[in-house]
Amino acid sequence: MTWCRRAVLLLLPLLVLAAIPERPSSAVQTTAAVKFPPPDVAERNDILLDNRVPIRMRDGVSLYADVFRPVGNERYPVIVSRTPYSTERFPSAYEAGVYFSRRGYVYVFQDVRGRHESDGRWEPFFDDERDGYDTVEWAAKQPWSNGKVGMQGGSYLGQNQWRAAQAAPPSLVTIFPSVASTSIYHDWITLNGAWRLSFNFGWGPVRQESRIMQNPGAHTVDGLHAIHYDEVQRHLPLNTMQQLVGRRARFYDDWLANPDYNAYWKPLNVEEMFAKIAVPVHTFGGWFDIFSQGTLRGYVGMSQKGPTERIRRGSNLVIGAWGHGSTQKTGDIDFGPTAHVNEQALQLRWYDYWLKGIDNGLASEPPVKLFVMGRNEWVLENEYPLARAEFRPFYFASGGKANSDRGDGRLTWQKPSGPSPADRFRYDPNDPVPSLGGNNCCGTPTPAGPRDQRPIERRQDVLIYTSEPLPQEIEVTGPVKVVLHASSDAPDTDFVAKLVDVHPDGTSYNMAEGIVRARYRESAAAPTPLTPGKVYRFEIDMVGTSVAFLRGHRIRVHVTSSHFPQFDRNPNTGARFGATREVRVAEQTIVHDADHPSHILLPVIPARTR
Repeated sequence: MTWCRRAVLLLLPLLVLAAIPERPSSAVQTTAAVKFPPPDVAERNDILLDNRVPIRMRDGVSLYADVFRPVGNERYPVIVSRTPYSTERFPSAYEAGVYFSRRGYVYVFQDVRGRHESDGRWEPFFDDERDGYDTVEWAAKQPWSNGKVGMQGGSYLGQNQWRAAQAAPPSLVTIFPSVASTSIYHDWITLNGAWRLSFNFGWGPVRQESRIMQNPGAHTVDGLHAIHYDEVQRHLPLNTMQQLVGRRARFYDDWLANPDYNAYWKPLNVEEMFAKIAVPVHTFGGWFDIFSQGTLRGYVGMSQKGPTERIRRGSNLVIGAWGHGSTQKTGDIDFGPTAHVNEQALQLRWYDYWLKGIDNGLASEPPVKLFVMGRNEWVLENEYPLARAEFRPFYFASGGKANSDRGDGRLTWQKPSGPSPADRFRYDPNDPVPSLGGNNCCGTPTPAGPRDQRPIERRQDVLIYTSEPLPQEIEVTGPVKVVLHASSDAPDTDFVAKLVDVHPDGTSYNMAEGIVRARYRESAAAPTPLTPGKVYRFEIDMVGTSVAFLRGHRIRVHVTSSHFPQFDRNPNTGARFGATREVRVAEQTIVHDADHPSHILLPVIPARTR
């Protein structure tokens, strides 16, 4: 079938690609010049839509795509987007096809292997490298193509861009992965070894066990009630959970059977392949997205390890105060009207530069745009992490009673110089600390974003360390981690940390978080049990953030051992992952003396000029 709308045909001229100028060295950046392109609503081209176009892969399997293209006999650059969610069920994707084809691009929107209309068997992630390559090269050879191809899309559609790019198809010019993972094991399936329960189960067996994604209503309140999700998520062992919802995703069993970083996962780690990705990359994501790690590591990897100077200097990053997509309000906080960014307009400018050679000023701008929460403003930077960041340790201190917000836990810039009473708490897997905001996505029972943490701050199994009210603003922008000296009486357990902004009225908002599974403290590939009672040094990677803690606010850190159901409950037994229903209570000890200076390491930014 074909579809067309009347509009004035406007062919944008193809210009010679401008050389990337020398960008200034790192310096204090101003905030006034940060601008995003406005929405472009002009209708420039009549369009044709060709439905269900077969694209033959190298093994003979046909994958089907919808092709949006301007009317006429001209040749255009091509944008490819590949989805497991069906080309026919998402109006936003249809709108993207219309948007880009009206503006002088061919837009190829394809069902990935084994999904919806496409043939073959779906094995999430594994075929996307080969099939992405074949699709890009097919698009480059069509009579309506000028041979230049870019890729577009978010989440899974962003991750498969990385996979295609690492295969190095000759016709691929650039990619624009949004809210996307760069390592399936390290930031999709787990975080520092801890299983992303609510996301993995909700995305997998609940919605993706067949060729067609289950109705998104499965993740609405009514849908969750229908499958008794509150009961399901507490079920043990994990490897029989699927039986409770009457569905079985074969690949989910494979995930459970491979809890370590091994040969199963290694081919899906783009972070080991940055040096082979020979195209500039624009990453786009949110501080509260489940894949914020992928957004940040994608940019850092390409800007530092890309194979040429042109690619390293040409890669860009935009990260805002969002979850899994650009918004103004995230969680409990409205970040103001400038927080939301029109992503399509940003993409259009990117493709116009790289695919059409239009000198639109992109190359002369700093490559990094960050949203600083608290001040709620965008800033321009020449790199990430910021070269001028001062990594300052904020030490934990107490009289041994840091339990809850009524305890005596403190944060101090002064390193401990002598003995100090340790803090202790009991972690009971049958009574875990409930998830309350954080980095998540996609309609799971644990919504993303900053949430008022006071409901969990009264718990005795949450240690709380709080600063005095700040005499002046402190901006924290960059990677954050907690260095924790701790012991457990269990052979395996978890430790969770949160960075929290406490407002003068007492509201307490999570701004960054991290978790570590103790058995993976040394290596995700070679788990080792704990010696009960021995003090270990744990590093809890909290990924990154950008927040200005304003004058009169307090900085707070939570330390606990559960974040459920966002992450599975560690049973504290050391038993084989996913196969046990037995749990035990763990006695946890956090040490913060001169020999064991537990702290949070904050990237503090000098005052900005305005």
